[in-house]
Amino acid sequence: MIPPALRRYLPILDWGAVYDRRTLEADGLAAVIVTIMLIPQSLAYALLAGLPAEMGLYASILPLVGYAIFGTSRALAVGPVAVVSLMTAAAIGNLGLTDPRAVALAAITLAFLSGAFLMAMGFLRLGFVANFLSHPVIAGFITASGILIATSQLKHILGVTAQGHTLPELLSSLWANLPDTNFWALGIGVAATAFLFWVRKGLKPLLLGWGLPPRLADILTKAGPVAAVVVTTLVAWGLGLAERGLSIVGDVPRGLPPATLPSFDLDLWGALIGSAVLISIIGFVESVSVAQTLAAKKRQRIVPDQELIGLGAANVAASVSGGYPVTGGFARSVVNFDAGAATPAAGAFTAIGILLAALFLTPLLYFLPTATLAATIIVAVLSLVDFSILKTAWGYSKADFAAVAATVVLTLGLGVEAGVSAGVALSILLYLYKTSRPHVAEVGLVPGTQHFRNIRRHRVKTAPNLLTLRIDESLYFANARFMEDYILDRVTRDDQIRDVVLQFSAVNEVDLSALESLEAIASRLHDMGLRLHLSEVKGPVMDRLKRSHFLDHLTGEVFLSQYDAWARLARPPEGPGGLARAAE
Repeated sequence: MIPPALRRYLPILDWGAVYDRRTLEADGLAAVIVTIMLIPQSLAYALLAGLPAEMGLYASILPLVGYAIFGTSRALAVGPVAVVSLMTAAAIGNLGLTDPRAVALAAITLAFLSGAFLMAMGFLRLGFVANFLSHPVIAGFITASGILIATSQLKHILGVTAQGHTLPELLSSLWANLPDTNFWALGIGVAATAFLFWVRKGLKPLLLGWGLPPRLADILTKAGPVAAVVVTTLVAWGLGLAERGLSIVGDVPRGLPPATLPSFDLDLWGALIGSAVLISIIGFVESVSVAQTLAAKKRQRIVPDQELIGLGAANVAASVSGGYPVTGGFARSVVNFDAGAATPAAGAFTAIGILLAALFLTPLLYFLPTATLAATIIVAVLSLVDFSILKTAWGYSKADFAAVAATVVLTLGLGVEAGVSAGVALSILLYLYKTSRPHVAEVGLVPGTQHFRNIRRHRVKTAPNLLTLRIDESLYFANARFMEDYILDRVTRDDQIRDVVLQFSAVNEVDLSALESLEAIASRLHDMGLRLHLSEVKGPVMDRLKRSHFLDHLTGEVFLSQYDAWARLARPPEGPGGLARAAE
């Protein structure tokens, strides 16, 4: 019998025990489709990362096997992705390396550090840390990264040399080198880009119109980038365009991925660790979002903490097989899902397909134009650009809009690492800002019921001697003083108040700082001749309060319900009426 702990860390033991021929056929077909899609993407993303093309292939073999063993998503397709490739390029670019072997070693080391960090987070069950990156901020970062990536590839489309990691640097460099445009590269790049855009939208309807089966039409559509690679490679070879200044991939080593080890130079680790952490968090957020979305469609579930281990294993596998940082790709995973992938074994079968390509197809890639790979990247990443998040955020929350806009601007203006760091900081600051000023509602009794609602929104009964405040947030160090000031300010403006009730129905936790504030509030109110009461305190919060001396010194009572507090404490107002008018 397999120990439960081992089963938890090896999800393959669960789905592998029920693996059958039907599942094998589904995974095999999905692997064929994803392999066709992944071969040109792997080459292109290695180019984006500033690495030799073969490292993209290496990063698409053993990492897929590592995730298949340790990952929990049945459809997530792991490998090189655009945003992580861009971040890898930025991280290595900061080192100022010129030796290609040193650059490759740095990329391998970055994959190892990223994998180790992810696995450590998984074993410590720290998956919740990614929750501090808000979705709007992530969307803004990915949109800005898409623009940067597409702009960075224009140099290959134009056939010029251009440098820079920010949008102003890239545009300035492109403009300065524009007179050196190679028109063969421009022609191939523009044609490949136009073709790939058309393939995405127009090829499948055309094939269906010709009477092809939907599954075959889908496979041929996914093979669009392969067709672009084949045709442009033949054109470059047949016309001898390399002698006319066209940049080509050149010699791609043929064979199995090499056995490699990361550098254990502590200075290099110190230079890369910050980038590794950022790449890990961004990669995890992207992967887990895709995995959860696809799992929900089949009523499956993923385990975020185990996903950290699965992605960590994939990156460690990349570091020992000549690869660079990887994560789950959105488009690739959706293709894998739509193709019918039933288990993570589809990823392992895809790895076999990429391995065969590395063994037998690499000599055919010698004349592949880099402009074609650039077109592949541009078409892929422009689907990530979504400015609608700015409009949505502006209409819903100005604070969220400010965070998204700042992330976009900083990413474009200062680079991806500054942008994602700003995104993390802004996400945390937004959370602290919002929770440090919790919504506090003064409530009254809805006539004819035992329900209490905000006096500014509803016509409710109030009592002049009783102030009831509903605290709509857990109380902790960042908002304790705000709550204290709010209550004391309110009671000093109304000398009829004799009792204050804090309705705790929305309070899930009270930390030590908030407890001290409650004690200060009770003491100040007592000095003013007022009593402090609590109502609807949740069990865990009450348990913690009982472990302190707060209840011993509380001048009022703790009521099971707000209505009990009203029935005990409220005195009817003098004169007619008794309803507080809702705000217009």
